[in-house]
Amino acid sequence: MPKLRNKIALLYRYLIIATKRLTDKQLMILLAIVVGLAAGFATFVFERALMFFRFVLTSWFDIDTASVFYLFYPVIGIIIATLFVKYVVRDNISEGVTRVLYAMSKKGSRIKPHNCYSSIVASSATIGFGGSVGPEAPIVLTGAAVGSNIARFMRLNYKNITLLLSCGAAAALSAVFKAPITGVVFVLEILMLDITVASIIPLLISAVTATTLMFFLNGFDPVFNLNILHSFELEHLPYYIVLGLICGLMSYYFTQINSKIGQLFARIKSMYRRWIAGGLIIGVLIFLFPPLYGEGYESLADLMHGNVDALFNNSMFFQYRGIGWVVMLYLIATLFFKVVAMSATNGAGGVGGSFAPSLFVGAFTGATMVYGLNYFFGLELPIIPFTLVGMAGVMSGVMNAPLTSIFLIAELTNGYALFVPLMLVAALSFALDYYLEPYSIYTKKLSQSGELLTHNKDRSVLVFLDLPALMETDFYKISMNTTLGDVVNLISTVHRNIFPVVSKDGTLLGIVQLDDLRADMFSPEKYGTTIDRYMIAPPDLIYQNEQIGSVLDAFEDSKAWMLPVVTTDKKYLGFISKSRILAAYREQLRAISEE
Repeated sequence: MPKLRNKIALLYRYLIIATKRLTDKQLMILLAIVVGLAAGFATFVFERALMFFRFVLTSWFDIDTASVFYLFYPVIGIIIATLFVKYVVRDNISEGVTRVLYAMSKKGSRIKPHNCYSSIVASSATIGFGGSVGPEAPIVLTGAAVGSNIARFMRLNYKNITLLLSCGAAAALSAVFKAPITGVVFVLEILMLDITVASIIPLLISAVTATTLMFFLNGFDPVFNLNILHSFELEHLPYYIVLGLICGLMSYYFTQINSKIGQLFARIKSMYRRWIAGGLIIGVLIFLFPPLYGEGYESLADLMHGNVDALFNNSMFFQYRGIGWVVMLYLIATLFFKVVAMSATNGAGGVGGSFAPSLFVGAFTGATMVYGLNYFFGLELPIIPFTLVGMAGVMSGVMNAPLTSIFLIAELTNGYALFVPLMLVAALSFALDYYLEPYSIYTKKLSQSGELLTHNKDRSVLVFLDLPALMETDFYKISMNTTLGDVVNLISTVHRNIFPVVSKDGTLLGIVQLDDLRADMFSPEKYGTTIDRYMIAPPDLIYQNEQIGSVLDAFEDSKAWMLPVVTTDKKYLGFISKSRILAAYREQLRAISEE
């Protein structure tokens, strides 16, 4: 065994030495190909696992009767995923895209090695057994982890680790949908990587490599193989405008319900109670509305081909599939309950994303609107274009990613005939949802904690700065009983000109500045005066969990250069200086800009 380790270490050294002969750009292109192949293959394995689970578990159901297995399958998948995460992974792998954004902002773009496989295993169990979530976020985390760990293996700097992480994410998403443009746009729009020649070329290479591998392994057919007979018609413009506004409202409903249900499950501390609550909710919903099973892409395909009857397969409403008003209510219920099922799946411990559910909700939004208009008003609107455009609309609002949604739908359908309505609906939905909720489903939590990277370079650099690391603690604490004479004696031994005044339990009562003592320092008759005579309230307080951005705002408002840091119950911790923040800012800017 030691000999094997020595041989591996020797090969590793030779590899590092060999790559030193390459220029930085040549090395990144080579590694982009490697990341694309690895991420593409991981995506293929993931898809095959999902297909296997679905075939084994549901292919033998009778389509004209409801199956009681729908009541139990989802909770089994959630239990498997939860136990795997708790006892094998021992790390949080939920909310895949959010985890990637967090790694970029707070972990130096370093993602743990287990993420190269753990999301695939946990998400396969969750979705395969019917959990109503999507595979895209877990596979994006997997691809990003592949890129990050390959970069770390090659001892690259932060900027190149971030680039390869982004290459992995782009490659994974490109492979899922066989849509390389979408993968690249996703990284630029969601992960907010800077657009430079040095970054765009590896991204494109990685995305194309992964897509090509999927073509080789899975065929050239697009995910939704549609023949769009009806392109954009000017007379349909008013209906697309209405659809855009409805999609904006549905996007807001999507994010708010997901947040509220997530909070409800977070209050349930017992793992077993979460299983029971989540399993009951998801099981009943899928039993009543089978299209909610898994990611729902089969139902989307049926919907877009106008095969609404297939949505009633395995449903207790199967015999009513020919009644128009029943179909309408069924579509509306499926549309709204998809978000509930998705949120409950994740809240109960399942592992999956919101990418596919947003497409599902968008498709049912567009189809329901068209079905209702055609049924109740005798119109003859085509269902496929509005279904596709609805997908882009809700996805645009939920993810705050209009460009990604537009190119995704165009690539999914192998055509750009609907580009005008796609742009219109995506823009309207994004604008309305952004007005109601400025943060996407991926960024809301990170923005609240100040851990979100943005295209604003100044704010993004501040995200990397850590308050505890910048705080200074070498200040001499004094009490209310301290006298002026005591402080005068201290001045010869301390090098600070500010003294925090604290109580016996450590609570900050005020501060004493050396400048305020100068008038009496040379008057021995005043040395017996207690320090409260000179104590003042600090211009502002900084709390220990505050983000650097808000700290700088406090400095700006107070016009101070030094402020005390306290706990939430006002216990003194130290001081933070504006000059130290600015110095750290310059260092961090230099580090992330390093070529």
